Amino acid sequence: MDQTYFLSLLVFSPLLGIIALAFVPKEQEQMIKLIGFLATLPSLFFALLAFVQYLSGYDINSLAEKRNWIHFGKFAFLNKNTFTVDYELGIDGFALVMIVLTTILATLAAVASIHIKKEWKGYFMLFLLLEIGMLGVFAAENLVLFFIFFEITLIPMFFLIGKWGYFEKEKAAYSYLIYNGIGSAILLLVILILFARTGTSNVALLKEIFNDPAAQAQMMAPISEDLRYGLLIALLVAFGVKLPIVPLHSWMLRVHVQAPPSIVMLHSGVLLKIGAFGLIRFGLGLFPEEFRDLATFIAILGVINLLYGAFLAFIQNDFKMVLAYSSISHMGIVLIGLGALNEAGIQGAIFQVVSHGLISALLFFLVGVLYERVNTTMIDKLGGLAKAMPLTAGFLLAGAMASLGLPGMSGFVSEFTAFLGLFAAKPLIAAIGALGIIMTAVYLLRAVLTVTYGNANRDYAGVMDIRLVEAIPVLLLVALIVLIGVYPNILAEPLQATLEMIMNGLGG
Repeated sequence: MDQTYFLSLLVFSPLLGIIALAFVPKEQEQMIKLIGFLATLPSLFFALLAFVQYLSGYDINSLAEKRNWIHFGKFAFLNKNTFTVDYELGIDGFALVMIVLTTILATLAAVASIHIKKEWKGYFMLFLLLEIGMLGVFAAENLVLFFIFFEITLIPMFFLIGKWGYFEKEKAAYSYLIYNGIGSAILLLVILILFARTGTSNVALLKEIFNDPAAQAQMMAPISEDLRYGLLIALLVAFGVKLPIVPLHSWMLRVHVQAPPSIVMLHSGVLLKIGAFGLIRFGLGLFPEEFRDLATFIAILGVINLLYGAFLAFIQNDFKMVLAYSSISHMGIVLIGLGALNEAGIQGAIFQVVSHGLISALLFFLVGVLYERVNTTMIDKLGGLAKAMPLTAGFLLAGAMASLGLPGMSGFVSEFTAFLGLFAAKPLIAAIGALGIIMTAVYLLRAVLTVTYGNANRDYAGVMDIRLVEAIPVLLLVALIVLIGVYPNILAEPLQATLEMIMNGLGG
């Protein structure tokens, strides 16, 4: 295979599914479902191939692509590469891990889409467009291309929530669009300022410019220290909406409750993680010194997220709301790890991004299975599920154990490493944040044990346990969660080069 097109094939292969679906009559539902599922497989194949090659010593930098795209004006006094935006794709270890996570969850979410009831053709076309956007975000090598792919994810998500969601789906869709639109506007402002001042949007070149005083002297216009802080804070807000950081989180609760479970799998598993990816790659990558000065503030934000999400999860009666607030709480661990600003903390933050992506996808998939059977997710209307649906109940308990950080599962590795870093750097903040870990165990066990072993509040006669087509994705997710828990090196090895680059930027 021609390696020069490898990443383009990986990112855009779902487009083949969109084209194929355009020619299939909407009445042929089985064919549409099959094409929708099969269209996710090429990207999964390419991602796993790149991952296996990387683990065997292959240099993934050779997969990078660069082609002329846009040139703004021709000025005699400017370098020919100034004010150009090229089509640039490339991946490092962190981006590769995120792409593998995205392709796995996209394929499993396509299986979970069996619970969608109407208009399959439009659904899968938007679903595949969403996958292209997600993959492009992680593969983009310049800020303009990153922003374009970032915006591509907003459009299909809006329609997938508003068209195929539950009772308040329109309200959830518009809330999603407004909040994320504001975040996008702030991000665009940052990109425009950087482009105008430096003449480039290439991430590697921007890092070089900011770390080299001689290069800074040659910029189109200087970037003052105050402006650098302003740009970092703007990035913190833009990506904080996506993560989300309290108090920018209310839109996410509506999405997690109202969107169909297959879409929530991608939203909680991948789209929220774009916020963490952006903070690490652009916030920490471009402004390491300024990030260091804000580290304590970021760690405090993480503790607030952790405790706030855990406390409100405890008092919820809707299982979906428990998981939604749980996501807010667990994203606090990402901020805690970044706030530690040492190798252990940052590694823990990245581990948490991947771990929570798998765990949240598992739990929301199971909630979708549960809702299909009993038509409710209210905890006080359930109970005694273990007798009627023993396999589903067992998987729910496994997901809860992973989420609360049981040793041997991925949640333990990520939480332990993030807190290890924070205790080393800021022990008082870490001690307060550790209360959130205790609260996590309380609210998860309360919810899951009440649903599975509590008093049965309904008749489960005729309710079918999880089917084979549903059990396969669940088993795969559990297997990945356990694999990372017992062999964390499978993530640590690809991430090592990224961590070393970040620590070098911090001077550590």
